[in-house]
Amino acid sequence: MGFFPCVLRALCGGEVLLALAVTSCGAPLMKLPAGPGAPATDAADAFAQATSVCRGIRTLTAEVAASGNVGGQRFRVRLSAGVEAPASARLEAVAPFGAPFFIFVATNDDATLFLPRDERVLEHGRPADVLDAVAGVPLSASDLHAVLTGCTPAVSQPEGRALGADWRTITDADGDAIYLRRDAAAWQLAAIVHRAWRVDYRDQLNGLPRTLRITSVPRDGSASFDLTLALTQVETNIALDAEVFRVQVPRTAQSITLDELRHARPGVRKN
Repeated sequence: MGFFPCVLRALCGGEVLLALAVTSCGAPLMKLPAGPGAPATDAADAFAQATSVCRGIRTLTAEVAASGNVGGQRFRVRLSAGVEAPASARLEAVAPFGAPFFIFVATNDDATLFLPRDERVLEHGRPADVLDAVAGVPLSASDLHAVLTGCTPAVSQPEGRALGADWRTITDADGDAIYLRRDAAAWQLAAIVHRAWRVDYRDQLNGLPRTLRITSVPRDGSASFDLTLALTQVETNIALDAEVFRVQVPRTAQSITLDELRHARPGVRKN
């Protein structure tokens, strides 16, 4: 299992009590500049500077304290996370003691979700669908890598718009809006607005964000979510065995469906 026992020991050594405000009583979302702006001749340089650190990250592991609101239910949960480029991810919802509430692993377009305490398993689902069912957030494995590293897919010709002196916005090939903000003369990634979600980045340390806020972009029929993630014990570019992104499922484990997962949301402690 490589690094995961170490992460779990660190988590179990002391309960991570998350005191992050959420939803109705939390801090407001970052106010992003609006308007058409003006052509920005420095957009490519700003983008290169803002992504210079994250672009070199192949793997990232971290302890994640998460709190928020999914579908009107408030919660907090501790996660052990590992991602590897281009599209591999592992999340464990850590319990105060005993087995994890769930283990989620994904590589490319294939995901497995195992519930050790109930010996239930969902195999071979689409990562975004499985993570949406268990946690309410429709992120793929590649999305998880980009979100946790505070990065974006490469943009071949980052032509952007200037929204005042200290803001630039760039639209990538998928139509996502990338917001860059200049802070102390250096450009940083401030937010990404995806078609289904938005992520804001704060508390940069060594070029990487330590606090992320992920919110849903309203769509017909989709559940809303508003999550704050606080990352600690961050390590980058350590070697991860292929086994990290697999899970050993007992033969006695019984199948669980996406609908059953959506109703259970294991590992989420409601406030």
